Amino acid sequence: MTELSGRAANRADIIARAEAEMTRIGVDQAFIDRLVDTFYDRIQQHPNLGPVFDARLSGRWPEHMVKMKSFWTSIAFKTGAYGGKPVQAHHGVEGLAEELFGQWLQLFALTLRDVGASREAGDWFINTAERIAKSLVLSLFYNPALDDPNRQP
Repeated sequence: MTELSGRAANRADIIARAEAEMTRIGVDQAFIDRLVDTFYDRIQQHPNLGPVFDARLSGRWPEHMVKMKSFWTSIAFKTGAYGGKPVQAHHGVEGLAEELFGQWLQLFALTLRDVGASREAGDWFINTAERIAKSLVLSLFYNPALDDPNRQP
């Protein structure tokens, strides 16, 4: 077996295992579609998150929904199909503040419950969302100079 065919077989195995795990916990494409649709409907109605998202996505919500469904499908099923750049997409968003990520996560957790996610699916999605939020917060708001022990107050 060549190295490339070995990689392809390994990738196929990773995808098959992810698909089996998602199926086991009750996640399929219809679940992801329902989760994303419900969540972003709620985002648009949220008093703090809605204005930030709408200012950035006004007139482009349908495209964003397709992108978010692709994003979550790619992560859940480990397909690698999503090719976006989340940090760049969030950089420079007017009104985006670190504390909004906590509100985003609370709304996401509530939506998972309301769309009927199994305990395992809810745990998987919220843990994944928390890692993503932490990564975005660090990328967008962290200033290592503030941690410098020699820094003058």
